[in-house]
Amino acid sequence: MLPAAAALPVAVAVAVAVAVAVAMAVAVGAVLPAAPALRHRLARAALGRAAGWQRRRLELRGTEVRHSQERRLRRLLPAGAAPGSDAFRESHPLRPSGPEGDPGGQGAPLPLPGPWALLRSCWAADPPLQGALLYLDALRTAFPQALALRGTALFCWAPGGPRAPAGWPLPTLYCTPGEAGAVPSRAAALRLQLLFALRERGLRVLEAGLASELGDALAALRAGWPDLAEELALGRLSPRPELPEDARRRLQGLLAPDATRAAELRAECARGFEGIARRLWPQLQVVVLGTAHGGERLYCDALRQEDCKGLPFYCPFYRAAGALLGVNLWPEEPSARFLLCPDWAFCEFLPCAAEEATATALLGELWEGREYGLVLTARPGEYRCRAGEVLRVAGFHKQCPVVEPVRRESQTLSVRGESIPEERFLQSLRRAVALWPGARLVDYVCVESVLLGASSGACAPHYQVFVELRGLRDLSEGQRYKLDHCLQEDFPTYKSFRFKGSIGPLRLHLVAAGAFARLREAAGRPRPMPRVLRERRLLAAIQSAVVS
Repeated sequence: MLPAAAALPVAVAVAVAVAVAVAMAVAVGAVLPAAPALRHRLARAALGRAAGWQRRRLELRGTEVRHSQERRLRRLLPAGAAPGSDAFRESHPLRPSGPEGDPGGQGAPLPLPGPWALLRSCWAADPPLQGALLYLDALRTAFPQALALRGTALFCWAPGGPRAPAGWPLPTLYCTPGEAGAVPSRAAALRLQLLFALRERGLRVLEAGLASELGDALAALRAGWPDLAEELALGRLSPRPELPEDARRRLQGLLAPDATRAAELRAECARGFEGIARRLWPQLQVVVLGTAHGGERLYCDALRQEDCKGLPFYCPFYRAAGALLGVNLWPEEPSARFLLCPDWAFCEFLPCAAEEATATALLGELWEGREYGLVLTARPGEYRCRAGEVLRVAGFHKQCPVVEPVRRESQTLSVRGESIPEERFLQSLRRAVALWPGARLVDYVCVESVLLGASSGACAPHYQVFVELRGLRDLSEGQRYKLDHCLQEDFPTYKSFRFKGSIGPLRLHLVAAGAFARLREAAGRPRPMPRVLRERRLLAAIQSAVVS
């Protein structure tokens, strides 16, 4: 290994070479605006060089985690602050977690990377750009055809304007226009993106900010494929009240009649929808999801079993409280694991096994197999914030921990301090559904009775659970009780409170098909699905869909 003094000129030389390569790609792209395939190949080659440098940089930083974390902390602190993480932790108390940020989907709109941005990223921490380059490198290595021109369809609702997809430095990857995702209606946005995806038979990648977005887009295919086929055949968007007329006209200008593709769509949908993604797009290689854990895991499981059966799933990034923290370098593995990058944020960890722990461990002090609550310092002035996320250390890459998200603390059910985590509640719910003949769980959400106020009645505090089922229209009182019984079997503390009468019986409600898609629309912004509702307006939205 080169000493540090000798390594610095080499790093600068490599960085300059990368920037020159990108500058050439940009220049040729400007000279040849009518040659998109050539522009795409040149940009892909230049970004490949930059991605290779970022991968080598990550490997180097992985051998000096403590030093990298201390350097990142210095950049986040004001000038004159006492140096070192020990002094920092003594000076700043832990802060409670705030509202969930943007842990899942795409981040804010980002500019395209020019030569200077790529050059700067070679020595200064720029997590969004570094993460995107590492993603492109990992995707190309695992799926060599995945970076094809217009080979990726994006499903992402962004009512405030187009958001940055995973591969944003290479925009020629995407066949879906940015404006399609920016219309005010979530349902209209996902349907438009689906229509543009259906035009491209040679897709290699389906990408979605959230698993629920891809699931709802493919649900729109199930419900409305005859209309979609007609629009494909005619090259014309049907007027819809939720689609602004000016946006409809602009997007229609990008369409052209395609009777052949429309006939393929009709033929494949008539055969059924199991594995429909692979039949509509025979060259499809992978499904990329911004978030596939926590509240999105249920949708990911459904996609694997039905519409996207047989396809690998890849979740490239780990975000918490709106900050990019880790990258998944193993696209072909079935379970997502994320390497926490030491240059991207200053991270601390509270051991979950310790009662009322206040002493935090640092990034290089974790133990494999243990669970930790994440404490984050990602922005100047926002110090030692509890992120509300629990992580399990699955292993190490060099000195960097590789983690698996376990649960969101904000989604824990508790009316008497019994604390039922979301992932374990789902296990109990699935066990109860298996006892209902012919039923299949589509979606669910929980409410603690305190949110209902006087409408919950005079009974003891309790849970109310809203479920959407397939294959069953109603439940008897005996069947409804099975969920409460499963919770008592799985959680002794809950059983004890139920026996004493301190917690009342659980109330189960069935909702109409499509109720949860409308609930996600009512939320007003893309975010991982909450499993415990905390807002009265969302409670009212799901209550209005109750059918039994």
